[in-house]
Amino acid sequence: MSGNQPSPQPSDRVSTPRPPAVTVLGLGPMGRALAGAFLAAGVRTTVWNRTPGREGDLVERGAVLAASAAEAVAASPLTVICLVNYDATDAVLRQDAVEAALKGRTLVNLSADVPERSRDTGRWAEARGVAYVDGAIMTPADTIGSPHGVFLFSGPAAPYEEHRAVLDTLGGTHTHLGEEISRAAAYDIALLDLFWTSSAGYWHALALARAEGIEPLELAPFAAGIAQILPSLFEELAHDVQNGGDRSGDINPLSSAVSTMAHVVHAAEAHGIDSGVMRAVEGLARRTVALGDGAAGPAQILDVLRGRRPGAQA
Repeated sequence: MSGNQPSPQPSDRVSTPRPPAVTVLGLGPMGRALAGAFLAAGVRTTVWNRTPGREGDLVERGAVLAASAAEAVAASPLTVICLVNYDATDAVLRQDAVEAALKGRTLVNLSADVPERSRDTGRWAEARGVAYVDGAIMTPADTIGSPHGVFLFSGPAAPYEEHRAVLDTLGGTHTHLGEEISRAAAYDIALLDLFWTSSAGYWHALALARAEGIEPLELAPFAAGIAQILPSLFEELAHDVQNGGDRSGDINPLSSAVSTMAHVVHAAEAHGIDSGVMRAVEGLARRTVALGDGAAGPAQILDVLRGRRPGAQA
């Protein structure tokens, strides 16, 4: 190029867009997995944790360690926080410097707690000019960044869509459940209920089987068979509850089910196995039978759980 070529004018220069950026607050197992997935996708990632020392390998991979939560928030248009519960998130977020840094930015909360806490955080965020999206992670930390992760989100659609490309780098399935801020937390708490009570049943089954000389790995394939029939039963029960029917009682009336529950309790307690969970289930079923029709199915248990007579109108 000759020396008398005109210099490019500012309007002639091609600007290079800045790479997407995200801040991750909280570096427990799940927070570290989130930050790692963002880094793997090439997202400029700033991290901060209440307890120093958990950021080492993330920094080696390119993460920027902030000196404070406020500094971390100010580094990115999107902040993702993932702590043990909302007491912990409140302790981090509800500080003057952090609130000031968050103003005009988007906060996605992937911590777990009850729906009322998400509603409270939504009100707090709105009063401070923070775009707030609540969320829930429904799969373990080792699924983050893979096709197997499952994420639920709720709250204003605009900030969710604005940052969706960054959030999608976490992999898996993402579902926005609507603008009601606590919707994701409500799904989360209901599904955790299912997960933990189901797990408790499996723990008890393994203990009972072992007491009868059946090793866990011998029982496991048959337990998997039980799990395979549950999805259709769940779907049928959901239809019955929503539509006011009780088709399940035609095939498996509670009066018969109570008998099998009693067998489990008797067999387990004969081996000295604590059967508090199964006794609670049996007692609930017996109350439903006593209050209603002995031919009723599991759908009527929901009435008793809510303090109503089986079959009562809502």
